[in-house]
Amino acid sequence: MPFENVNVVYRKFDGSLHWHHRGLLLGEDEHGVWTGCTAGSSGSRGHEPPVVWPHAFVMLFPRDQWWTAVFNAQPDKTEIYCDITTVPEWNDGEVTMVDLDLDVIRMRDGRVFLDDEDEFEEHRVRYAYPADVIASARAAAEHLLEAVATRAAPFAARPRWLAHVT
Repeated sequence: MPFENVNVVYRKFDGSLHWHHRGLLLGEDEHGVWTGCTAGSSGSRGHEPPVVWPHAFVMLFPRDQWWTAVFNAQPDKTEIYCDITTVPEWNDGEVTMVDLDLDVIRMRDGRVFLDDEDEFEEHRVRYAYPADVIASARAAAEHLLEAVATRAAPFAARPRWLAHVT
């Protein structure tokens, strides 16, 4: 079954372009909208040259949460990578959100940790994050640390959507 293409665009709080790539719109379920990329897909950070991703992955964009999640196919050493973001917005074949730097990561060996707290603090000052953005980002990170570590849905098992790109 052919899938529709979608543009995935992360920006920084000042509006500057961050990570962006094209993906396949796979579908949606109770957790949100799912996109995917096959092994060998590429994306760019800002205006840097593209990088090629050696493994397939799917992305989850919740409808009303301050995060996005990447579920990587094996043998990628990172199983799940969650970006703390503003709520993803969909418009004309594109999903956009602001990356707020904090990341919740689960490695294949089961370790779960919060990454880039220093970057969050630096950008909180540089971009003058409003108090509600800071509170929402921190709350999302706390929620994800618990959900990813305890393997609560949708972080329990390999998402069925991954089969469409592997």
